[in-house]
Amino acid sequence: MPAVGRLPLGGLVLAGLVMAATVAPARADVVPGGEGAGSESQVEGDRNGENISATAGAVVFDRSRNGTGKAAGPVKFATNWTPPACYYAPKYTPDQLQKHLEPIWEAESTGYEWDARQRDRYVKGEPYTDFNKDKAGEGHWWDSYVTAGREGDPGATDCDEPIFWVDENDDPPADIPQAVTPEVLAQLAYAEVRVPSTEVALAPEGTTKVNLPTWAWLDAAQFKPVSVTASVPLLGIEATTTAAPVSVQIEPGTPDAEIHPASGVCEIRSGRIGEPYARGKADETPPCGVTYLRSSGDDSYELTATVTWKIEWTGTGGAGGDLPDGSFGATQDVVVQEIQAINR
Repeated sequence: MPAVGRLPLGGLVLAGLVMAATVAPARADVVPGGEGAGSESQVEGDRNGENISATAGAVVFDRSRNGTGKAAGPVKFATNWTPPACYYAPKYTPDQLQKHLEPIWEAESTGYEWDARQRDRYVKGEPYTDFNKDKAGEGHWWDSYVTAGREGDPGATDCDEPIFWVDENDDPPADIPQAVTPEVLAQLAYAEVRVPSTEVALAPEGTTKVNLPTWAWLDAAQFKPVSVTASVPLLGIEATTTAAPVSVQIEPGTPDAEIHPASGVCEIRSGRIGEPYARGKADETPPCGVTYLRSSGDDSYELTATVTWKIEWTGTGGAGGDLPDGSFGATQDVVVQEIQAINR
């Protein structure tokens, strides 16, 4: 695709006239790249007319099954992979593109040569004629959006393709990998996933003893899969990204400790990680836990529990697959006293 039709960087409209439309009014929970990001907005519009709201983003997120609570947070990617910092989605009708571009040309701030190429591209048939007004209601002009929260990332300027047309019910060009598809929506939803705190239950709680096995486990009622759905109502496509806990890694905060199991990784079994302590098991080795070998003195050790979350997605048309695992950890203070044994 020729690299005309894109404003010079200083005039680049990455998140200006943001829009989305539905057959009937719908609720947009997130407005990526637009004013009021993170708030609720009404999406008004119709597929065949010009009444498309400029207050809602092209991508809408449903976070109703996301992790909640003050300690909930985004997962850390297990690899160097990150969701896209920018993407392409419908933004303009033919009339809206005309209203967007003509004032720029008239201001002559981008230079005669650039303006002339623009007019050739969108007005004079190279390759579009009169902003594709003869196709009004049969497709949309697509442009770039910056993913909410990624505005300062270097990748936010990677979407520098000129504004392009996509016919109704057609796929975007295959040579534009950031064009919104169910898979791209799944990646954007990944960035919105929040998982609960990973503070583990301990027995003994808070204060333990040297050479006494400390049992660790996670509350199954609070430790369950979470998901976020991203959709483009205008296109009728969506994807749901789900994070499910699979294991927790215990780091005792000191080398003077034995971890159970020796790998420090407690796998999820029967929907639960670890096993709650029961009376009479004081001398048993816990399936998940730690035995401290040295007192913490007047201080405490910082035990870290990091949960690995397996990330999968499903989308429109039966699409789906895996995304890189994520992790989320929390620390808690453990006081270790110099007592060889204790009755529980």
